[in-house]
Amino acid sequence: MIFPDEFERKLGFDQIRERLQHYCLGPLGTRLVEAMAFSSDFNVVKSRLEQTAEFKQILEKADAFPATNYFDTNSYFQTAAIEGSFLEEEAFHQILLSLQTIVACKNYLVNNRETLPQLYLLAQPVAVPEVVIKTIESKFDDRGFIRDNASAELAHIRKRLHEEQSRVKRLADQIFRKAVEQGWVQEGATITIRDGRPAIPVQAEHKRKLQGFILDESATGQTVFMEPAEVLNANNEIRDLQHADRREVIRILRELTTLLRHHVPALQYAYHFLGELDFTRAKAKLAIDIRAELPQLKPYPYLNWIQARHPLLFLSLRGKRDVVPLTVDLTEEKPFLLVSGPNAGGKSVCLKTVGLIQYMAQCGLLVSVHDKSSIGIFRKIFLDIGDQQSIENDLSTYSSHLRNMAFFLQHSNAQTLVLLDELGAGTDPNFGGGIAEAVLDALLSNGAWGVATTHYYNLKLFAEGHARIRNGAMLFDTKQLGPLFQLEIGKPGSSFALEIARKTGLPAATIARAEAIIGKELTGLETLMKTVADEKAALEKQQRAMAQREKELTEAVERYESLSDELSEKKKVILEKAKLEAANLLKETNREIEKTIRHIKENKAEKKETKKVREGLQGLVEKVKLPSRQIVSNDKIEVGNSVRLIGQEVSGKVISIKDEIAIVEFGNLRSSVKLKQLIRSDQVAQNPTTIKARSLGVDVMKKQSVFVNTLDIRGKRVEEVNAVLDQFLDDALLLGQAEVKILHGKGEGVLRKVVRDRLKATKGVASYADEHVDRGGDGITVVVLK
Repeated sequence: MIFPDEFERKLGFDQIRERLQHYCLGPLGTRLVEAMAFSSDFNVVKSRLEQTAEFKQILEKADAFPATNYFDTNSYFQTAAIEGSFLEEEAFHQILLSLQTIVACKNYLVNNRETLPQLYLLAQPVAVPEVVIKTIESKFDDRGFIRDNASAELAHIRKRLHEEQSRVKRLADQIFRKAVEQGWVQEGATITIRDGRPAIPVQAEHKRKLQGFILDESATGQTVFMEPAEVLNANNEIRDLQHADRREVIRILRELTTLLRHHVPALQYAYHFLGELDFTRAKAKLAIDIRAELPQLKPYPYLNWIQARHPLLFLSLRGKRDVVPLTVDLTEEKPFLLVSGPNAGGKSVCLKTVGLIQYMAQCGLLVSVHDKSSIGIFRKIFLDIGDQQSIENDLSTYSSHLRNMAFFLQHSNAQTLVLLDELGAGTDPNFGGGIAEAVLDALLSNGAWGVATTHYYNLKLFAEGHARIRNGAMLFDTKQLGPLFQLEIGKPGSSFALEIARKTGLPAATIARAEAIIGKELTGLETLMKTVADEKAALEKQQRAMAQREKELTEAVERYESLSDELSEKKKVILEKAKLEAANLLKETNREIEKTIRHIKENKAEKKETKKVREGLQGLVEKVKLPSRQIVSNDKIEVGNSVRLIGQEVSGKVISIKDEIAIVEFGNLRSSVKLKQLIRSDQVAQNPTTIKARSLGVDVMKKQSVFVNTLDIRGKRVEEVNAVLDQFLDDALLLGQAEVKILHGKGEGVLRKVVRDRLKATKGVASYADEHVDRGGDGITVVVLK
């Protein structure tokens, strides 16, 4: 049960419905959007939500799901049900195209049934009669017209028709040329068609010179359009053939209509399936727009939402500023929340967020909350919000509120969610507050769940002392004197009326007088609440800062541990390589020595040959020499110098020196090192690129050998793309790539939009554009790097 009748308009759900209709591909889906309704059946709601989540997955992966020819053919089937009737060619063309779409959709879901189980269950009963599609395909061409060979009779008629039309054209051309030669036709005139017959435009003064029939004349009367007498009989034959063609076409259409009539039930379910797909697709597109997720669904009343955002507010502020998310928690022990706080602080938005998200979920729509949130099922949702004054019923605003309260008390139970905005407002606060407290107490006695907003102190005190209701506060920045739009559950909120009055420029004397009227006890309570709020905000800020520092420290430790492991691994590789090279050099040396000895023996130690051999051995000595780093100078190492361990690549800074021992800082780590083991970084000649790469702990050669300048993200989910894209761009920039390509496919364009939004925010990107149309077009983005 939903109350009142204007429930959807008051919460803005009518705007959600309008957006869904805009997303639909055809009237089949639009009608289902119009029929969409609140459900309290857990299995129905669960199935609808999972279907939408699965279709959202299809759109995010940019798969080529059929998205054309979602025609509504219900009226055609109604006509086909009448015995002896027939459908026109256009109707059959639409039926054929949409049936092909239905078959393609079902095949896609069958092929992906492991990942799309709920959509597959929707497709499983669909059985499009193959004979229907094949028969229509055999009779119609790609333009939607009956083929010439649809029947033997039609082929014969159209062959004769073509022959007669060719003969008429030849006759008309021959007579037209004669008329031109005789000067009966104005210069530049051509044969025209009048009433489906070829006509020669003859000047009025020559009309009696040409034998024929006047079909028409020009607006000035200076030209008449004549059908030559020789062409008349041939044109009459053409008319007869055209009538015969139409009769044969109708016969074929009547046969096809009879075929459809025999399969109407199966076809109607197939189109119901097509409408459901269109409807579900529209819900999935809305989910992507509002960043909605599939929450954990409970079959009983429950509400535990994390980072809940009002969907319409999110859409209206998109690109301007972020919507502050709310965390709302209602449990069986504490099923009611009383929200208080300053005016324009977000109390009503909080209330509407709860109502709209709960209603959307039970209508089968994914909702804008974190996917770890839990949402239950309510059988009734009651709403009391806004000005409900009724002139027709002679009811004031407050009287309308009271009438709603009476309805709520009479019909609420433990399966009801009640939403009350500005509870008790609209009358004398002393009486209004008392009535509101009594209504609240009665609702809690009925077991109702709900959210109410208020400014009344007696209700805040009531909530503080009652076991089944909690206070909640919309937070306020007491320094900037502005709302924070953050909900904090567990304490009442202050209206901050005096602070807001000071900010708006109310005279100090007036404010002082107001404080005196209000009384020290009440203003003191306001001050105390303000102080507690400030202290809590400061404590939370400090905790966040400490958490951030701890996170950075943990990341630094992990980074240096990883670097240490990588250096150890590199050391092993270098040693193994050196051993292998030494072994090869030793083998080569032995071969040269043996060769030398043999050469000397063979030449009996002649002086000239011995000298040549010595020169060869000297060359081998030069080859075998190990390369060493070139030291520029032996300048003394001092505090502040950038140094490195001899034989190592990592640089550090000298912090202090004592007794030939230096304290060196490598990043965030400090180490004691003997001076003789250190060398100034500027004394080692190395390749600048190698220095940069190794200081980052990156194996550039390895990355260069495996890097591919095209990134394929087809099939990936939206949340996976940014991390993969960032790593790809980092590698490309490190390796000095000038241009890379990102293959995202076409589909619905979701991945393309995510990629381009990320490229806009990447500093190393100079420009980007679509690939050439012959090489993939807008399915590939070409990125030029700085």
